[in-house]
Amino acid sequence: MENKLIEFRNVSFRYTDEQPWVLKDCSFTIYENEWVAIIGHNGSGKSTIAKLMNGLIFPQKGEILIGDKIIDEQTVWEIRREVGMVFQNPDNQFVGTTVQDDVAFGMENRGFPREEMIRLIDESLSAVGMEKYRLTEPYRLSGGQKQRVAIAGVLAISPKVLILDEATSMLDPKGRLEIMETVAHIQTERDLSLITITHDLNEVTQADRVIVMNRGELWKEGTPREIFTEKASLRQIGLDVPFSSTLAEELRRYHIPIEKEPLNHEELLEELWTLHSKM
Repeated sequence: MENKLIEFRNVSFRYTDEQPWVLKDCSFTIYENEWVAIIGHNGSGKSTIAKLMNGLIFPQKGEILIGDKIIDEQTVWEIRREVGMVFQNPDNQFVGTTVQDDVAFGMENRGFPREEMIRLIDESLSAVGMEKYRLTEPYRLSGGQKQRVAIAGVLAISPKVLILDEATSMLDPKGRLEIMETVAHIQTERDLSLITITHDLNEVTQADRVIVMNRGELWKEGTPREIFTEKASLRQIGLDVPFSSTLAEELRRYHIPIEKEPLNHEELLEELWTLHSKM
């Protein structure tokens, strides 16, 4: 993760001159092949960051680089081939009458040769486990299947970055788990950078790094374990922490020496087993 892929340099943004700044002097870097989770309470600026990365909006102050290119009106279409985005509601992204038509749409707009489109449709649907549904009408799919197709449509244009903007929030826990397992596999297989904007703590704990936003400013960044050690501070800005971390905090109050901050119940059980073995 040594090569910079996305860089925000003192970026500020507001939607109208009459409104307050949604982002204020925001600077951070995301590297190649890195999984970064961006979290924050509603209105903290995290979805605005996603739109800025994809060139859907442009900053009023500062600059954003994708690779060595600054995002502006001249580079935006080139940038969008590098940065793919999946939104909360997949229905808003469907334009084709069948699954394969929908996956082909982005490639058609970019002038991909037909033979390459056919190959990429096959590869992308196979990557998300939807190859059997290529002739199905999108409205007949379940919510999880729709998100898989939306992800396939983005993958088909071979981006360097995949952004999931609350893309699992409308799914049940099983659907969320399946989508994130698929995405994690794709990231490894294709050497993608993955950016997840989410309230799901399970997604956050899987990331390489977490960026915490608060009132339009970068509040803190670090590994999930580093971030979730700041339990009291996170709660003060309206964020939750994993149940396993909360339980470990309670156990410490009863003088049970949980040293490593557990990110899930498996890690907590391992810590307790290690303590038991030493007794």
